[in-house]
Formats: sequence, structure tokens, C-alpha cells
Amino acid sequence: MQEKIKELAAKYWPSCVDVRRYLHQHPELSFQEKNTSAYLERELKRLSPDQLQRIDDNGLLATIRGNAPGKTLVLRADMDALPIVETNTHDFVSKKPGVMHACGHDAHSAMLLTAAKILNETKMDWSGEVRLLFQPAEEKIPGGATLMIAGGVLREPVPAGVVGQHVMPALKSGQVGIRAGKFMASSDEIFITFKGKGGHGAMPENCIDPVLMAGNFLLAVQQIVSRRSSPKMPSVVSFGKIVGMGATNVIPDEVSLEGTLRTLDEDWREEALRLIEKMANNLAESMGGTCEVTINHGYPHLYNDPALASRLKSHLEEYVSAENVIEQDIWMAAEDFAYYSQQVPSCFYLLGTQGTNGLYQSGLHTPTFDIDEKAMELGSGLMAFLAIKELEG
Repeated sequence: MQEKIKELAAKYWPSCVDVRRYLHQHPELSFQEKNTSAYLERELKRLSPDQLQRIDDNGLLATIRGNAPGKTLVLRADMDALPIVETNTHDFVSKKPGVMHACGHDAHSAMLLTAAKILNETKMDWSGEVRLLFQPAEEKIPGGATLMIAGGVLREPVPAGVVGQHVMPALKSGQVGIRAGKFMASSDEIFITFKGKGGHGAMPENCIDPVLMAGNFLLAVQQIVSRRSSPKMPSVVSFGKIVGMGATNVIPDEVSLEGTLRTLDEDWREEALRLIEKMANNLAESMGGTCEVTINHGYPHLYNDPALASRLKSHLEEYVSAENVIEQDIWMAAEDFAYYSQQVPSCFYLLGTQGTNGLYQSGLHTPTFDIDEKAMELGSGLMAFLAIKELEG
């Protein structure tokens, strides 16, 4: 079966590249994937899957059943792009100004479509059913995964597991990365506005300075991570945007901050957010001002089920050899795949796309991000192979 899958992955690789390049040229932002979804729906209909349905507006769920009843497994890919201006110079760059597939979701969708072709062609050789989920809006809170779950992708029957694959430029083509247990961080957005009384910078005694409030807060908030959380629990609080419309000699009326909290423990996550809000309010009050705090609760931390991850690691080693399966460290990025991992046994692993010549090393979410497209042959076959192996167990 492994050799058959590899042969089919090689057979369909050129069309996989075509799909990826089409999607790359026509990117769509989160919750706007109308044309992406329609294109993939047309391609899926050519396979005549056992079932094909829309989930919410833009999600797609295709079901392929084997030769006998059995377990159900979900394979998931995301579809949305990012608000980034592409600076690559290849001949299939984005045709939509300011929008780019800079996180590999075009490749994810192309590989899942190719895996569907492989599974459809081998369906008489395995039992059970595979649900192929093309999910919108991974990049934007509240995340498309919440809509897919509400739409029933984890019901009737409850699947034995959900598996997701993500391209990774830090790994060479031919390598895959996996980690059992806590893998990726939660992600919350924090918006704070410190309010005071503006005035002339030469007469600060007549002002209540929100710039000073914000500066003190930015220093003080780090002790929530360094002194209130356990050093055994990774936590990050970062503020990347500061807006204070003053001038060299003008103290503004207010200063706004925008940042994020990342961690891998849901109880500490809630406590840390409470402490951040309390600190901001108390500090503003102590300096004669006020503040407003808004927290957009984002994705939970991503937990790879240890039993499922262990089995998948064995399957990966069987497909690519043990030396090409790389144990991953905790990754403080966030993924709405985490919502699936909070519901049923799930596993999220990484596919190396750097290329053996090291050309494709630009990071995720950068204007020059690109992949070694040959890696998609491996990724497509892997998804089909992992699904079949899991259904056997």
C-alpha cells in the first residue's frame, strides 16, 4: 500500500502544483474565501466523493468511504491568505494587491485535494471513512475551526481523530516534525488605552501623562510572566503597537497599546489576563489617570494527543525513515487547529519545505515566503498514508 500511495502521489504531483499555483495567484483573506472554496468544490466534484457538503459559508467537507464500515478520521487543511504584499518574483505571484499566501495554506489545500485523489483511487483497499476538511479563516479570531465544529464535522459519528499538516521552512524537504502533548500556544489579543490629560511638554505639572503610564506598564507587565507564572510554563506577553498622537513638545490625552499573550496552560492563561487588566487599571489610577482594557480571547493551546502522536510518529518513520522524523520543541505560535484538539484526539505535525538546496528559508508570514513544491508530493502521500494506517488500527 505504501508503494502504491507513493506512486499515486508522484502521478498527481504535477496537478497538485497547478492547484497550489492557482490558489497562490488568487488569495483570499479570512472569512472571504468564496472563490477559493468554489474552485476546490469544483475539483472535488470531479472525484465524486461519497459525500460533499458546505460547512458554514466557505468550509468544505468531502467524505470518502472505504470497502467496509469502520472508524472515521478527519484530515484538515486551511484555505485563507494574509494581508501581506508579496515580493517574490516567480511567475505565479499573487494577483491581488496586498494579499498573499504567506503561510502555505495554498499548499495545504492542494495537498489535501491530492490526498483525496489518492484515497479515492485506493478506497477498495481500506475500510472506514476519511473526512477531508477544507477550513476557512485560520488566521483570524475567532477562527474558522469554531464554525466547522459548530457545523458538525466532529459529529455523527465522532471521529477517532483529527490530523493536520503544516508546511515548515525550518525543516528540509523530506523531513517531518512532530511533538506529543502540548505543542503550540494559546493566543489572546490585548488592547489597552491609557487616558490622562494632555498639554505642553514643557509644563508636565499641568498634565496627567498617559505616555508615562504606558511606559511604566510596558516594563511592569513583564513581571507577570517572570514572577507570577511558573518558570516551567512557557509564557509570552508582547506589545507590538503603541499609538500616542503627541509631538516632541505635546503630551497627548491618551496612548493606546496592542499586544498578545501566549501560553500553554488554560488556567494560567485566564489568571494572566486577569492580572494584566488589574495591573493596567491600578497603574493608571496611581498616576491620576484611567484606562480601558479590551481582551479578544483567541485560540486555546494546541495539544497533540500522546497516543495518536505516538502512532503517527511510527507511521511517519515507516514512510520517510526514522532519521527524517524530527522531534519538535514547543512552538509559541498559535493555530486554530487547537479547537479540534480540545474536542477529540488530534495531532498537528510539520512538513519540511526548505528544499535540499536551502533556497526556501523565508519565514512564515513574510513577503518572500515560498516552498519547495517537490515537498508537496511527500505531503500529499503522507496524509493519505497516515489516514489509511490509522483506520487499520
